[in-house]
Amino acid sequence: MKRVIFTIVIVIGILALIGWILNKNKAENQAKTDIVAKGTGAVIVRTDTVSKSSLNLDFSANGNFAAWQDLSLLAENSGRITRILVDEGSHVTRGQVLARIDDEYLNLALQSAKDNLNKLKTDQQRYESSFKTGGVTKAQLDEINLSVRNAENQVQEAQRRVSDAYVKAPITGIINKRSIEVGTYVSPGTPLFDIVDVSKLKLQVNANETQVVNLKKGDQVKISATVFPDKTFQGKISFIAAKADNTLNYPVEIEVENSSAQTLKAGMYGTAIFELPEQPETIIVPRSAFVGSVSSNEVFILENGNKAKLRKVTAGRNLGEQVEVLDGLKVGEIIITSGQINLVDGTEVKPQSKS
Repeated sequence: MKRVIFTIVIVIGILALIGWILNKNKAENQAKTDIVAKGTGAVIVRTDTVSKSSLNLDFSANGNFAAWQDLSLLAENSGRITRILVDEGSHVTRGQVLARIDDEYLNLALQSAKDNLNKLKTDQQRYESSFKTGGVTKAQLDEINLSVRNAENQVQEAQRRVSDAYVKAPITGIINKRSIEVGTYVSPGTPLFDIVDVSKLKLQVNANETQVVNLKKGDQVKISATVFPDKTFQGKISFIAAKADNTLNYPVEIEVENSSAQTLKAGMYGTAIFELPEQPETIIVPRSAFVGSVSSNEVFILENGNKAKLRKVTAGRNLGEQVEVLDGLKVGEIIITSGQINLVDGTEVKPQSKS
């Protein structure tokens, strides 16, 4: 029983101590606030004059050059490679033969399909003659006609396989990698060649929401490459993502014409320089002028030369260290740009002289 009473006394004592500390801190904070509010000491602040200026929305973005087309050519037939007509680095055109697969068995299969088709066509003619005299039924005639159509399809398939024995380039470009040698046995899906088209390149960059709203497809863009600091290339926007990525940026692709010497290579670093039209003048204030953050839409202005007045404003575009203000400020007013942490509405302030 005594132990329970002793525990209760200790708990009550601890609660009393906590309450005393909280009241003491509250009183000290209130005293500080009262000192600021009563103006017993002017708070030193920095100020700036509200004015209008033109927005400079130009920006640059870094990215990598990607090939205009980049594909891996795979085998469509089984067989042994008998000839290779190109090497790595060779420039090829669409439809050009790159290699040949042994087609002996393919030609045999094609001849067999043709023979079967010729036989069925002969049978078809006999069935048609017999059908006119009642020698065969309509069902029998339909069956032979179906067999002929199937045989024709088999011939077309065999011809396609023979044609595919000649491996042809599906695009114009450069052989970037060769994965086969003469004598290599391949089957459908075996990698043969990697072909890249760098006659044009795509510079892939990102733009944030403030930047992307000022871009459109077809806009001309200046391009610089890290490895060619003395050269400037020309590009145009070919793609703007309709949805932001996980970093809340919008992927943008810029088509860049490569020179006949193909100076630029896929994988190089590049910088897109977006030069946007000059914007109408608007009120712009430092980001530091906002109380807490831009989303608060609150700033302090200087009244009567020595009083801080809290003002609600409407923030517009974020421009790095500056923010557009759409409403709530007038040209010529004095805005407080630092020291707001010590201010409440009506605090006496002393503007710091500009050096």
